[in-house]
Formats: sequence, C-alpha cells, structure tokens
Amino acid sequence: MKYRNCAFAAAAALALAFSPAVLAQGAAKAAFTPVADLKWTNAGVPGVASAVVKGDMAKGASHFYLRYGAGFVAPVHHHSPDHYVTTVTGDLVLVVDGKEHRLPPGSYFAFTGKAKHGARCEGSQDCVMFIDARGPWDVVMTKLKAGK
Repeated sequence: MKYRNCAFAAAAALALAFSPAVLAQGAAKAAFTPVADLKWTNAGVPGVASAVVKGDMAKGASHFYLRYGAGFVAPVHHHSPDHYVTTVTGDLVLVVDGKEHRLPPGSYFAFTGKAKHGARCEGSQDCVMFIDARGPWDVVMTKLKAGK
C-alpha cells in the first residue's frame, strides 16, 4: 500500500510538471541567426558596420556583431554600457593604458566602468566581434588635453 501511494504521488507530480501550463511557463527558448541572415548596417564611421541579433543598440541591452574593415584604427574612446566581447575573425589589437593586447579569433575581452581603449584591425582580413552590451550602445571619444 505504501509503495502504491508513493507511485501515485510520483505520477501526479510528473503529470503536473509536464502539464501544458507548466511547460509553457518554463519552456526553453532558442534563437538562431545564420551568418547569411545577418543584416549589416553602416555604423556612421567609414570602415565600421554592425549587425544586431537581439535588442536595440540605441535603446538598451543588445547582442550584435561589430565589424572593423581591415586596417581600421579607432582612437581612444569608451562606451557607456558594460560590454563583453568575443573576437570572431581578424587580428584585433586593443590598446588600454598604453599597453597593446592582441586578440586573435576566439579571444574574449570585457570593458566595464567606461574603460578607455583604442583599437585597430591588423592584416588583410576584417575584424568581426560579437558583443553583449548591457545598455544603449554609444561611442564617446576621449578629449585630448591641451598641448597634446
């Protein structure tokens, strides 16, 4: 009798766990964007383009690709949102506090607290990065001090 009550309780719990209402609440979600479906947009700077896969870069958190053309050089700047980045293609070089960091494809970096940095794309291949930005995306150029 004890075994039958346990079995009944387990069956009831499983039935509840897999009911349509419970499945709808905790349903797994997936998103896919094949590379052929990326919609590249000029970022307003020659040699730079972006392709958003989630969110709205101008309004809040977003996930997007950023592409620097081969040879592109970005002077020292920062971005307001914290962001987490993986290099996808190209030879990206970041300069932080005067030190160069070479980030070949598959490398990761993060900038938080408006970290100032410069960037360049070396070699003959475009540099593509995948960015997880935690707020509206911007580029804030660093002002040089007088006499520099």
